[in-house]
Amino acid sequence: MSNNKSTKTDLIYRSIQERARRIAARFPTPSFYIVYERQLRASRLFFETDPILVKIRELTEKDLKGSMGHGRKHAAKVTLDAGALMLIEGKAAGYRDGYLRRRVLLTQCAGLLHDVKRKGEEHAVKGAEHARELLKIFSFSSQEIEDVAIAIRNHEAFKELSPIDTKEGTMVSDCLYDADKFRWGPDNFTDTVWEMVRYHQTPLADFVKFYPRGMEMVQKIKGTFRSRTGQAYGPEIVDLGIEMGGEIYKMIQQEFVLYL
Repeated sequence: MSNNKSTKTDLIYRSIQERARRIAARFPTPSFYIVYERQLRASRLFFETDPILVKIRELTEKDLKGSMGHGRKHAAKVTLDAGALMLIEGKAAGYRDGYLRRRVLLTQCAGLLHDVKRKGEEHAVKGAEHARELLKIFSFSSQEIEDVAIAIRNHEAFKELSPIDTKEGTMVSDCLYDADKFRWGPDNFTDTVWEMVRYHQTPLADFVKFYPRGMEMVQKIKGTFRSRTGQAYGPEIVDLGIEMGGEIYKMIQQEFVLYL
């Protein structure tokens, strides 16, 4: 009986997700992905070819599988955007090419590792501890490892921040946070939410009941972006998600009323 109920819930949410994606396809691409296309391409090339990042992807494959909407796809998107943000912010800060590449590497390590402990409680704290141990196998200094670990520790919204000793460390943390919160826009309503409710087998009636409260949380995230680039482009990304979310909410109430 429970398997039948699980299958039915999966089918309902997969149908809703398909409709949600069709709604999302009508919306424009957020400006960040147009204005900084070059930096995003450079971030992707680095992500796909750097041997340390390739190894970390291998090592985290198991941890990120089935992580409630925060698995490999989420990690890759966060990592790519965080790398692009570091290229932008680091260039503005006057980082030279070699040093900038190193900071991109650290930021992308943080992106890949930030949710490896997502399935447990206090995942940011435990993720930071995991990163401190894992990164010891690579040629990172203790300060570089700490920059990555603190960025992971501080990537959650609405939580007290751990202090950061350096401006360079703060930049890694800010880039990771903003890239992660970019996902509260369209990604939230095309992928993340549906994977989470399928994982938890949330009844549709309960999901709809708490939907307005969830939208309030999305609205609040707009004021939390940390880097200059995140503050400039993040609110637009979130606003697109909010607009999509409103249409999707109406669609569910109209087209899936039999399941409420």
